[in-house]
Amino acid sequence: MKKTKKNFGIAAILLGAFVVWTAAVQLVDVQPIGPQGSTVGFATVNSWVHNLTGVHMSLYTVTDWLGLVPIAFTIGFALLGLIQWVKRKHLRQVDFSILVLGGFYLLVMAAYVLFEVFVINYRPVLINGCLEASYPSSTTMLVLCVMPTTLMQLNARIKSQTLKRWVGFGITAFILFMVIGRLLSGVHWFTDIIGGALFSAGFVMLYHSITSLEIK
Repeated sequence: MKKTKKNFGIAAILLGAFVVWTAAVQLVDVQPIGPQGSTVGFATVNSWVHNLTGVHMSLYTVTDWLGLVPIAFTIGFALLGLIQWVKRKHLRQVDFSILVLGGFYLLVMAAYVLFEVFVINYRPVLINGCLEASYPSSTTMLVLCVMPTTLMQLNARIKSQTLKRWVGFGITAFILFMVIGRLLSGVHWFTDIIGGALFSAGFVMLYHSITSLEIK
């Protein structure tokens, strides 16, 4: 129980850090350095990182398509929950962690919609000639929310320790490629990536904390 309370505390700290970071992005060193005079906070740092990485649309396209991987996992776990529901004939009989995962996905989706409506800042480049919301990085959020929770689910269901290690290695490598690739592609500001990482870390820890409440 003490460990669970500690995990909830860590989740609260991370989510609080995300809120503070989001506020700072709107208040600190805000300058019109984006396309069409769009403004962004931490402009000096963001401009330096963007100039350092440049823009690589091929990498943007690759990471965009690979974003289908976490989406496929969300669909897979949704189908698993549905199958359990049908077979066990009651929603309460579905695995607790799967039910929590469903709620987790809904919260992540709600956050995505929220930041599309209430735009914090726009991308450093135009996409198809249009300004698009950039904060927090939605791809970073998707990958860092879905893949760690996927790993938790798979670790609980895979018995082979060797297979667990390989799955863990594969998912970790995928996460690193996607997050670093998104930054290097130049379609996000550096602060967008940090924001997505803080949001995801907080929500994943919250998911982990809630699932640890299950009484076995």
